Amino acid sequence: MDDITHNLQIIQSRIDTACRKSNRNTSDVKLLLATKTVTPERILKAFGAGYTLIGENKVQEVKEKYEALKNIPHSNHFIGHLQTNKIKDVLKYGVTCIETIDRLELAQKLHQRLLSENKTIDVLIQVNTSDEESKFGAKPEHAVELVKQVAELETLKIKGLMTIGLFSAETEKVRQCFRLLKHIQQQIIALKIPQIEMKELSMGMSGDLETAIEEGSTIVRVGTAVFGKRIYPDSYYWNENQQ
Repeated sequence: MDDITHNLQIIQSRIDTACRKSNRNTSDVKLLLATKTVTPERILKAFGAGYTLIGENKVQEVKEKYEALKNIPHSNHFIGHLQTNKIKDVLKYGVTCIETIDRLELAQKLHQRLLSENKTIDVLIQVNTSDEESKFGAKPEHAVELVKQVAELETLKIKGLMTIGLFSAETEKVRQCFRLLKHIQQQIIALKIPQIEMKELSMGMSGDLETAIEEGSTIVRVGTAVFGKRIYPDSYYWNENQQ
């Protein structure tokens, strides 16, 4: 058994255990493989093991890997900060969902492009639940209003919310971030806004996926625990200027 398949089994086992403890169905939680800096060859190994939901942080990497991956049915979410001048490429190279809609200007420009191409796309609204300057995402107090505004753009199909959460070893502090996202989801559901769904909560990574699942996550994003350590620190991928 290769290392990727072995690592996938370990992560899946953690997800299954967390679901059992939370009285949730395992099928309710999807494993998204964060594939930043991962070669197509290694991604294809994960596909071979049955894991076909991936997420890229950088538009350039979406572009570079497209040809190598396009013949295998899979879903590719964009999970990095998206600059408006990269919208065209995100749509051109097979991204099925953008998880990082965090401002109205981005949503409007994406909508205009989709109108011109006669397309629609699934999106999640990103919320900065940890209140850190270094994180992107709408402020929690502005999230509901942003959802209402984006809901008026018919090419954007809102499926839920996303957050990165606090990078901390203190579980209860991290839990508060996930709990806040769940609270915002419930607020939005209560408003019964037409044309949107609030099924997805994309939250939790390898270090805190159990806590995220306990608090209602439906998508956990795992990279290094499956593919191994990267040559760049995480901060490199969340830097707006590096897109």
